[in-house]
Amino acid sequence: MPANSAIRDYLLSRRSVGAAFLREPGPNAEELKQILTIGTRVPDHGKLTPWRLIVIQGDARQAAGERLAEIAARNNPGLDEASLDIERGRFLPSPLTIGVLSSPKDHPKVPEFEQLLSAGNVAFNLEHAAFALGFGASWVTRWYSVDAEAGAALGAREGERFVGFIHIGTPTAVIEDRPRPALEDVVSYWGE
Repeated sequence: MPANSAIRDYLLSRRSVGAAFLREPGPNAEELKQILTIGTRVPDHGKLTPWRLIVIQGDARQAAGERLAEIAARNNPGLDEASLDIERGRFLPSPLTIGVLSSPKDHPKVPEFEQLLSAGNVAFNLEHAAFALGFGASWVTRWYSVDAEAGAALGAREGERFVGFIHIGTPTAVIEDRPRPALEDVVSYWGE
């Protein structure tokens, strides 16, 4: 396989764009289909498809935020209105959010941890797909990724959990790169 300098350069410069900096326009129907298709081309030992995706767009963004605010208010009776407004806006202003669920299957040769990693690959591939189509994206997890009631309200089924939410839209700011770890701090060579 020949070297692909365009992909190499992209990978060396890839940078998430925070959800607060993502606005309309978002992907159209055909672009969304491409993003979902690319996003699901991941390692999947046993061909189990141990993940599902939930698209939150249009008016559903506000409705999902309202549900989160209701749950947050029940779980934390002391929350003030400003805090509840934050919950109401969890899927705004991004025009599109894709929830990625780990949906493990019983299999004697494919441990659940490996299936979880496959779901994580879907989340990251969705970001790559969005960038490839000219959008910005951000993978976030919040309290509602691990809260069972919130997960169910957002579409998780029994035995599933969200690995994150991929916000997608048109960037409104150029995000500076963050410092990256020095390789000598994170890489070791076995046997040396």
